Amino acid sequence: FSISTYNQMWTDAQKDLDIQLQREREEFLQPEKDRVKVFKMLAASYIKYMQIFRNLEMAHDQLIHQQKRIVIRQVLDGVIGRILEIKKEMVALENSEFQYVDNTLEDLKLLPEDIEVPIPRYFIKEKLEALNQREKILDQILLNAGLQTQKPVKVMTFEEAVKVIQVAERARQGRLRAAFMKQIYLEEKRERQTKLQVQMGPSLDDAATCIQKVWRGYIQRKKTEKMREEEMIFLGMFVPFLFSSCHFQSLPPHLKATSISQMHAGQVSAPQGEVQERHEEVFIKDKLREMEGLNIKQALQDQIGQCFIECRHIIGKFPDYPTEEAGGSMAILSQKTPEQVAAELAAKKEMALQKKAQKGKKEREGKEKTKERNPQKTEKKEEEEGWKMAPSNFLSIMEEGSSQYKAVWQNRDKRWDFLQDHDPELIKEEKREEVEEEIRVQVDKVMQQKLENLRLAVDGETSGKQKKGRKSKKVRAAMMSLVRRTIDSLYKELVEEGLLIKAKTVNLSDYVGKYSYLGTTLRQADTEPMPSLADVRQLIALYGILPLGSQTIHEKAPLVKALLLAGPAGVGKKTLVHAICTETGANLFNLSASNIAGKYPGKNGLQMMLHMVLKVAKQLQPSVVWIGDTEKIFSKAVPKAEEEMNPKRLEKILPKFLKALKAQDRVLLVGTTNRPFDANIKPFCKVYQKIILIPRPDYASRFGKYLWKHIILQNGGAITNLLNISCLAKVSDGFTQGRIIQAVRAVLSELRLLQMSRKPLRTDEFVTSLARQDPVYKEEEEAFK
Repeated sequence: FSISTYNQMWTDAQKDLDIQLQREREEFLQPEKDRVKVFKMLAASYIKYMQIFRNLEMAHDQLIHQQKRIVIRQVLDGVIGRILEIKKEMVALENSEFQYVDNTLEDLKLLPEDIEVPIPRYFIKEKLEALNQREKILDQILLNAGLQTQKPVKVMTFEEAVKVIQVAERARQGRLRAAFMKQIYLEEKRERQTKLQVQMGPSLDDAATCIQKVWRGYIQRKKTEKMREEEMIFLGMFVPFLFSSCHFQSLPPHLKATSISQMHAGQVSAPQGEVQERHEEVFIKDKLREMEGLNIKQALQDQIGQCFIECRHIIGKFPDYPTEEAGGSMAILSQKTPEQVAAELAAKKEMALQKKAQKGKKEREGKEKTKERNPQKTEKKEEEEGWKMAPSNFLSIMEEGSSQYKAVWQNRDKRWDFLQDHDPELIKEEKREEVEEEIRVQVDKVMQQKLENLRLAVDGETSGKQKKGRKSKKVRAAMMSLVRRTIDSLYKELVEEGLLIKAKTVNLSDYVGKYSYLGTTLRQADTEPMPSLADVRQLIALYGILPLGSQTIHEKAPLVKALLLAGPAGVGKKTLVHAICTETGANLFNLSASNIAGKYPGKNGLQMMLHMVLKVAKQLQPSVVWIGDTEKIFSKAVPKAEEEMNPKRLEKILPKFLKALKAQDRVLLVGTTNRPFDANIKPFCKVYQKIILIPRPDYASRFGKYLWKHIILQNGGAITNLLNISCLAKVSDGFTQGRIIQAVRAVLSELRLLQMSRKPLRTDEFVTSLARQDPVYKEEEEAFK
């Protein structure tokens, strides 16, 4: 598609977003008692935001103009965050992680594929170079440690090498001989035709016809080439190597100007990296600092000094200078009068005193209230008030992005922007804010000292700040050594110990499965449906991939620190863990009980290990900390065979590990288990705030282009009429994806693949192989429910 297509896609997405924001202002602000109506409103908003998300992601990925991409990125992050907030409300409303919106999809005439969560491509593209570099370092460390063997190079024997050379040389000689014989044949044919023409004499009609044919062909080719050039220029899809200078002068005037622009532009579809380089090579910031720096500094000093004087006239003394955490002079220069600033400062002091005085009272009152509180009354009160949407952290981001689009890009003429280059004026506005911020920090230091001097000269006072005494810190020698060590050395040690492993390259789209169309119907009949594989894929994207991929989303979206994937053996839990790492470029730490057994013994060793993991995970975020068979950590009783492994080592320290994770840390703890019912439920659920049940595949997922067909084709097989996929889908009811993969691989050996051309695959081959696998029995499935 052309650039204009993606510009139009962005425009349409912005219009849809404006309509959706207006609709939210009208519907979500009013309390609503009908829970069914609330769910329909949330489902409709979720679907609409998902469509906007798709369009914005496509436009952001395909557009070249860097400044446009910055604006789209801001709105895109806001839309993703809003989707996560709506999902949280839907979960709280239905008390279930899985929601079924098939009725809403039917009303909107949409397919389930339309609400499939797309993975933004900028998650990987923006840090591709760093990821490749990190992968090389990881491979080198694994090779040096002997944990990974280099692929052996197949050595060719002398006889085999001679044979290969002989075959190639004989083929070359054969081609040369054939070309030589063809040349001789053509020369002989030409001689015969010449002799025949001499005998018969020249024909004027034949000569004229030959000249006409050549000339007419030449003229028509030139006309066609010219028409194609004009069409491509008009559509804005001009390809430079098709342009010839001899035709440039013959172009119409309205296309000649366009062609000049395109000749200077080179390729319209220039890589985004080159445009980014041009954007970064602009030295506007240095010019602004040089030209306007002194004026900005003087203006800030005058404004702050004037505020000091006005505040002293009003409250009788100079105000305290705001700390750097409070914003420094930004707190003073916010659009407020000196009276308002003084009132705010006084109010803050009063609030601090009131908090200290009322702290004891609140504790006593809280204890009395807990005794007298009746839970039934609170529930009735909530029901009377009705549901109301919680405040959003992303609406302001989306509104700001929309207003920026309307102010700058909506009415801009994009037809002549063939270079897709930056706009210097927009960069100037952006860099001016950065220059002001840098100068403001310098001015704060000067004005803080000036305020001290004014206090001494006028009031004879000094600031009431007291020097804080040094806190005594008792840090173990091991911890002190970790503080002094570099991230590279810690990274290397974790890799050598096998705690930091290489993630397999698996995309979320490789986890194939069909959407369930009976979810709403079963819930209306008071029957809880089993989630489909498409539902699982959607939750992994919402809770795992989207927050880890963007810092803005992770900081402001509902925080998910830990995720549990529970399901029978072979349903793809490890595959999903690797998919999270692949889609976000995350590091993968393996803290499974079997992997840490015998490593870093003792309590101090365990603390040091987790401190190392946490430090590296935060520094090289995003990171995924995986604990396989996590139920063993919280098991009620440890089997005798596993006592030496000591699986309960992490039980007490794991909550502290999660507590150390803040909103700005893109670190996700993922546990996998196939026996969650063996764990002690209370501490288990306290650690894992989100639990995703992964069922065995249903018939829809096994049939068609999904599981059986996908796995057979992936392993080199071919689908023919002798292979009944429907029969295989029915027979494999109760078997997990892992068992089906094992059955297919057992059939598709190297020998069988060689025989496939004369002996096509048959259904009974796979049925026989599948019969050797263990299915998921009904009792085990009921235990998961």
